[in-house]
Amino acid sequence: MASLSPRSALRLFWPRLIKRWLPSSLFGRSLLIIVLPVALMQVAVTWAFFNAQWQEVNTRLSEGLAGDIAWVVETYQSDPSPPALTKLTNEAERSLGLSVKLYEGRTLPTGNRASLISPGDRALKAALSDRLDQPFWFDSTRYPADLDIRVQVTAGVLRVIAPRDRAMTTKSNIFILWMTGATVLLTGVAILFIRNQVRSIERLADAADAFGRGGDVPQFKPHGAREVRKAAQAFIAMKERIQRHIDQRTALLASVSHDLRTPLTRLKLEAALAEPSKRVDAIKRDLSEMEHMIDEYLAFARGQGGEAVEETSLRELIEVVADGAERGGASLSLEIEPDLIAKLRPNVFKRALSNLIMNAAAHGEEVVVAARARSGGGVEITVDDDGPGIPPDRYEEAFKPFNRLDEARNQNEKGVGLGLAIARDVVRGLGGDLTLDRSPLGGLRAIIRLPG
Repeated sequence: MASLSPRSALRLFWPRLIKRWLPSSLFGRSLLIIVLPVALMQVAVTWAFFNAQWQEVNTRLSEGLAGDIAWVVETYQSDPSPPALTKLTNEAERSLGLSVKLYEGRTLPTGNRASLISPGDRALKAALSDRLDQPFWFDSTRYPADLDIRVQVTAGVLRVIAPRDRAMTTKSNIFILWMTGATVLLTGVAILFIRNQVRSIERLADAADAFGRGGDVPQFKPHGAREVRKAAQAFIAMKERIQRHIDQRTALLASVSHDLRTPLTRLKLEAALAEPSKRVDAIKRDLSEMEHMIDEYLAFARGQGGEAVEETSLRELIEVVADGAERGGASLSLEIEPDLIAKLRPNVFKRALSNLIMNAAAHGEEVVVAARARSGGGVEITVDDDGPGIPPDRYEEAFKPFNRLDEARNQNEKGVGLGLAIARDVVRGLGGDLTLDRSPLGGLRAIIRLPG
């Protein structure tokens, strides 16, 4: 395989990186679709305001203040006597709102403080540089409402304290506040609308998940937008069709089972009344096998049955199943974590777990049943045996109905190959799964994973 060029690799890298950082939920993506354009618009409007209007206003104000300061400096230099300075100070205070003071023998400061509003400082610096021939220094951070401007003159430093609003607009924070408030308000409205739309989809997903686990969802009703209601109505119709199919299949198999049990009972009675012989014993065994096959067919057809899902203590349930298996001749050990709770149908799950345990006991001498909590949530139950096992490439084949795998496991002659199929059907009906793996004991491991 030819290696990708750096440019091609970069083209593949960026989409993956962006996709990784994008929200994965519908709510997050919908919110991003609405909020991102609003945020970009607000940034563009704010940038245009500060770059054009706000900067233009600051420039005009700074030029006016710089002209007044230039007049003060020129007036002082034309007559630097104390009486003239006093008159200049009073005139600047009364007419221009400037506080002027002379510091004799001093020089300009060497350092400048950083300002958070650098465009205003740049406009003032440009205006002063254009109007003043003397060296100057100013500070816009020392006082919140004033500017400290100093000009080097022959006698020292002429210090001018000017109101900040003479050089910079101070109302820009109101504009930013209105923009931020509008953004927050629009985002809040968007969140409310998107939340209501996404909630209807979440209800549909929860209903589908509950039905997939075999639960009933009679309280579910279509909500939300027209398309979501249409999908919900299609789900309800599909659920009803599936439920009718399950009920018809169960009723059909129950009827067949009932019809077969009547002649089967008569045959068993005739065999019991017949004279004992080898042929009669063989007939009784065949009749017993037929009865067992009918029971397994019916159990497979019923699947999850009509039992309700409820929270069940796994320790108590597994101990009950283990006791029944031991009475049936199985020898096993338990490794169960305390306080394990799972949502399942107790009686149906008992039958599935009993099938796994008895199957393991039939093909191995040592059987270990373990139950533990999964790190990602949920419960895991394992059934291990030390029997001959099954080749890994035939694990899935073992779950097919009526598949006996005689050459691999030498299954019970009474079985019809439905034990694993029934067990997986039950577990998947609870939202979990049943898989096979190699057991640490050397045989087969059945793994049941149930959701939290």
